[in-house]
Amino acid sequence: MDASDERDDADLRAQMEEIEALSSIYGDEWCVIDEAARVFCIRVSDDSQRPTLTLCLQIILPPDYPSSAPPVYQINAGWLRGADRMTLANSLEELENTGESILYLWVEKIREFLVEKSQSADGPEMGKTVTTEEEGHDYDEDDLPDYSMLKLTNQTAQLLSSVSDDEELPLIKHRETITDRRSTFQPHLAAVVTPKQVQRVLNHLYENKKIASATHNIYAYRIYCEDKNSFLQDCEDDGETAAGGRLLHLLQILDVRNVLVVVSRWYGGILLGPDRFKHINNCARNILIQEGYTDTSEEASKAGGKNKRPKGKKAK
Repeated sequence: MDASDERDDADLRAQMEEIEALSSIYGDEWCVIDEAARVFCIRVSDDSQRPTLTLCLQIILPPDYPSSAPPVYQINAGWLRGADRMTLANSLEELENTGESILYLWVEKIREFLVEKSQSADGPEMGKTVTTEEEGHDYDEDDLPDYSMLKLTNQTAQLLSSVSDDEELPLIKHRETITDRRSTFQPHLAAVVTPKQVQRVLNHLYENKKIASATHNIYAYRIYCEDKNSFLQDCEDDGETAAGGRLLHLLQILDVRNVLVVVSRWYGGILLGPDRFKHINNCARNILIQEGYTDTSEEASKAGGKNKRPKGKKAK
């Protein structure tokens, strides 16, 4: 038996031991979705006698966990949105330490988050139980995310339905795809100076059947308001937890302005784990370089982009 086989066997033993321990600790809260595919789920609630906050953590264990890869997870909670969802996702990723079993730490970190949330002013009305999906429906296997379907949030749907045809459609650029393990990522970019232009671009993109069929269409935009010396900015995960926030963070780090970046992902059936975030941001960075939105002309020239800055981009 070579070293690789020994490592695989060690990973499998470690996974079995961890699953047995978690099943013993959490009892009925622990659920086996697909043992062969190593898909599990645990229902996590705050510690009160009548829990007001509950979510389900779906976990997929890759073959090389825990030796060299972290678990892949999906947080299922209809009430968890925006900044709260990103805060929780970031706190889980901070615990990632390759080579160690971390599922128990993740569950307890989530429970700690729920307790703090239920005790805060932002928590739900006391006595009202918040279910994991639409109100009045408990979690079951049918509620797991369907990666083959396009998922539009209410916010995105409202944006698309409120678009005015009178608003000028900015020029939309499309760039090269990145493909990894049958998942394909493609970036799109448009210069925007008003939220209505953002809506117009999104509407136009979703008219494209290929883009509309993407598993996720993640976007972020930043618009500089010169009169207020501030930014109008927002992002959307479209079902890819924390991806929109990461994309917006990239735009902030690069200090780009008056731009909308959309990254489409077509899921190929193989989970990519943290690599999916790398590909999303690399797609975005590449198109920003190629369209001249970055500060480093050397990077732009290497990428075949142009050095001239778009109107509204602050020169240094």
